[in-house]
Amino acid sequence: MFTGIIKARGEVTALTRPGGDARLEILADDLPWANYETGDSISVNGVCLTAAPVLERGFVADVSRETLAVTTLGTLQRGSLVNLEPALAVGERLGGHLVSGHVDCIGFVKAVTSDARSTRLNIEVPLEYARYIAKKGSICVDGVSLTINEVSGNTFASNIIPHTAEVTTLGLLKVGDKVNIEVDQLARYLERLISKDAHGLSEEFLRNHGYA
Repeated sequence: MFTGIIKARGEVTALTRPGGDARLEILADDLPWANYETGDSISVNGVCLTAAPVLERGFVADVSRETLAVTTLGTLQRGSLVNLEPALAVGERLGGHLVSGHVDCIGFVKAVTSDARSTRLNIEVPLEYARYIAKKGSICVDGVSLTINEVSGNTFASNIIPHTAEVTTLGLLKVGDKVNIEVDQLARYLERLISKDAHGLSEEFLRNHGYA
């Protein structure tokens, strides 16, 4: 599990494609690599990867063809910057929201505008994922936990404060860029609870008790 609070911005320093999948080498000077071991999970732009092995200044990870197909990792090149977050340890602060590192879909940056000292991103997601997005809810974009400020159809807007723009890759995004999206797990569980296959909970029940 992860929190969506990025610990470092890394750089892809080597990339090979043996047999159709990919092998990445990522270096970052801002993480205590001596504390991590081969086999540990590390989120790369919101995608949970296994470090194999851990290096003195980074790690190497294999990326399957399936992951390359359903995330933006397939677009990475040597020199690409990525958001890094090691897996959550017991007792650590949960500063963002619970994130699994399993990307739901790819979003598209539709607009990048200034909003006082922040930058507002408008991101479009596939229609089938719009039902998981709600104003003031949480969403994970390229591994970063964000609060949704506005929703219009299948497009949402979030503000990127100067600190987040500086320490993550979100400050580098441009119109047309693709981003990894993981919706809030609570939204998925709620959908299951009120589905026809569930028992004891319904939309009517939620409305009657002030939850919808």
